[in-house]
Amino acid sequence: MSAPDVARGARYVTDGGLETDLIFHHDVDLPDFAAFVLIDDGPGRTLLRDYYRGYGEVARAHGVSLRLESATWRASQDWGPRLGYDAAALRRVNIDAVRLLHELAAEFRDLPEVRLVGTIGPRGDGYESGSWDTVTGADDALTYHRAQVGALSEAGVHVIAAYTLTDPAEAIGIVRAAREAGMPVEISFTVETDGRLASGSTLEDVIHRVDATAPPDGYLLNCAHPEHLGRAVGPTVAGRIIGIRPNASRLSHAELDDSDRLHEGDPEDLAACTVELLDRLPAVRVIGGCCGTDVRHIAKMWQRLSAEPSL
Repeated sequence: MSAPDVARGARYVTDGGLETDLIFHHDVDLPDFAAFVLIDDGPGRTLLRDYYRGYGEVARAHGVSLRLESATWRASQDWGPRLGYDAAALRRVNIDAVRLLHELAAEFRDLPEVRLVGTIGPRGDGYESGSWDTVTGADDALTYHRAQVGALSEAGVHVIAAYTLTDPAEAIGIVRAAREAGMPVEISFTVETDGRLASGSTLEDVIHRVDATAPPDGYLLNCAHPEHLGRAVGPTVAGRIIGIRPNASRLSHAELDDSDRLHEGDPEDLAACTVELLDRLPAVRVIGGCCGTDVRHIAKMWQRLSAEPSL
């Protein structure tokens, strides 16, 4: 099974580490790593527009398609109230975040395609293994994510993408929520430096478990350095990976969480490691970044990709 539109050959630039870029390069305060609050702030919306435009220009420079991904990773029902957003306000801000993408998409009509992505994140921390399998399970994940998936779908995204997941049961619940809304859906797991998920499970085992119950349209990998991602990917799942969004740094999640400075690595080195990883991932068509990356890193990746058209 592969994701229609993506795995048939289209190639997409997507963005980098939105939150780390805003915090460290623009001195924006993002409590709980929640970028969606900028949607309700005039200067914040301007900042988001400029951020997305940078990646649009990378796509334009290489004649490829663009994914605009909503700033809604934290805009769900457990995180919203911590920032003063009740259910109605969360629904509104999810919709408004996608409206911003629609406006930006009009600026890039010359590209082969602009794909709008409704972004959701994990219910929990995002870097720790939760108890979805033994306590809450897929049914509760479905209930938890249903409202956000519904709002993003209503706003007119082309696909739902869940990033930085660590547990298969939550992934299953998200896929079911998307199917209920009639939406294509992608699941992105993150791994530790040893290539395993925080639970200790292998990526192959987790993907096989999700595929056996509620297969998404494709998988991405995010929030780990390409070397760590390379340790995760085995031959039985390589063809299911349609996108990668690596971290700039080789540090672990725990080390990054404890650091008070941005670890942005070397864009040239990250690009080289990313392209090397792509040799093993024949279905990847979505290439961007995660923590520590910005438009410089993504531009370097696509420069290398353009120089190696066989990839």
